[in-house]
Amino acid sequence: MNFSFTDDQRMLRGFVKEFTDSEIRPLAKQIDETESIPRELIKKLGEVGLLGTAFPQEYGGGGFGETGYCIAQEEVTRACGSTATFIGAHQSIGSNAIFIGGSEKLKKKYLPQLTSGEKIASFALTEPEAGSDSFNLRTYAVKKSDKWILNGSKVWITNAGIADLFSVFARTDRGITGFVVDANLPGVFVGPNEKKLGIKGSVTNSINFDNVELPEENMIGKDGSGFLIAMSTLDAGRLGLGACCLGASKEVLEISTSYSKQRKQFGEAISKFQAIQFMLAEMATKIYAMESIIYRTAHDYDLKKDISKESAIVKLFCSEAMLEVADKGIQIHGGMGFSRELPLERFYRDARILKIFEGTNEIQKLIISRQTIKSNGRWKI
Repeated sequence: MNFSFTDDQRMLRGFVKEFTDSEIRPLAKQIDETESIPRELIKKLGEVGLLGTAFPQEYGGGGFGETGYCIAQEEVTRACGSTATFIGAHQSIGSNAIFIGGSEKLKKKYLPQLTSGEKIASFALTEPEAGSDSFNLRTYAVKKSDKWILNGSKVWITNAGIADLFSVFARTDRGITGFVVDANLPGVFVGPNEKKLGIKGSVTNSINFDNVELPEENMIGKDGSGFLIAMSTLDAGRLGLGACCLGASKEVLEISTSYSKQRKQFGEAISKFQAIQFMLAEMATKIYAMESIIYRTAHDYDLKKDISKESAIVKLFCSEAMLEVADKGIQIHGGMGFSRELPLERFYRDARILKIFEGTNEIQKLIISRQTIKSNGRWKI
C-alpha cells in the first residue's frame, strides 16, 4: 500500500499552484463580484491543459487520470470556487460523459476541441420535475429517418450560458439516452444567468429544446444506455467536488491559523486560547479525513474499480466537512470573517451549494445505505 504521490503528480500540483497564484487568485474577488470568469482566463486554462487534465493524451488531455484531476481542482479551489466549478462542469461531467459513453468517432471529434478549450462543454441532466429523481426525465427524443428530434427543458445547468455544446440526457422509446447537442443548433434556447448565493462567477442557466434535429452519430452510447452513463459520469464528478472541498478547506485553515497568531485579545495571541486551538484542531482533522478518502477513491477509480458507493461517501462527507471548516474559519476571525475585506465569507457562500449539486446529500445517503444493506454491511478491501 503506497499512499504517496508520484513525481509526476507532485510536479502537476506545483505547476497548478503556480498558475493559480499568478493567474486565478488575483481575479478571484473580481470574478465573484462581476459574476463572470474572464474569457481570457478561460483561454489560458485551455492553453496550459487544465481543461483536460484527466483525459488520455490521445484526445489532447494531460493523461493524469482522476487522481491528477483532483490534485488540479484542489489547487484551483484554494483561490476561486467559481473557476473550479466551471472546470468541473466542463471537464468532469460535460466532457467526461462523452469520454465514458461516446463512440470512438464521437470522442475523436469532440474531446480534442474540449481539452484545448476551443469549445466549452456542459452537462444537461436536471429538469424542473427531475432533480433528485433523475430517472423521471420529461425531455424526450424521437427518431425520424436518420435523425433524432429533441424536445424539452433543463434547469440549473452549470456553464450553459457559455457552452458550445451540451451532453444532454433525454427519454426515448428504449429508456434514457445521451446526446451531444451543439449550442448553436436551431431550436436551442438558453435562459439568462441565475442569480446565486455563491459560486457567482460560474454561470447557471435553463435550456429549452424545441424540435432540435440531431444526427444519429451524436448519440452518446447506445439508445437506452444514458442513465448508466450519466450516473457513471456523476461518480467521477463527485470526486472532483470532494477535491474542491479539500482545497477550499486547506486555504481556510491556513488563513485562520495565520490570523489566530496575529490577532491579540486580553494581551496575547488568540492562538493561545484553548477555544481557538480546538477549532483549528477540528478543522485539521476534517481536512486529513477528506484528503484520505478523496485520493484513495480517485486511485481506485483510475484502476477502473466500481466506486459508486465510495464517491457518494466522498461527496457527503467532504461537502459537510467543508461547511464546518468555513464556519469555524469565520468564527475565528470574528467580525472580520463576516466582512468582504477577507475571502472567508466567499468561501462560506461558495460552500453551501456543495451539499446540493452533483446529487443532494440526501441522495448520497440513499446510495450509501442501499449498497451497505445489499452487502450486509461488509466492507470491500
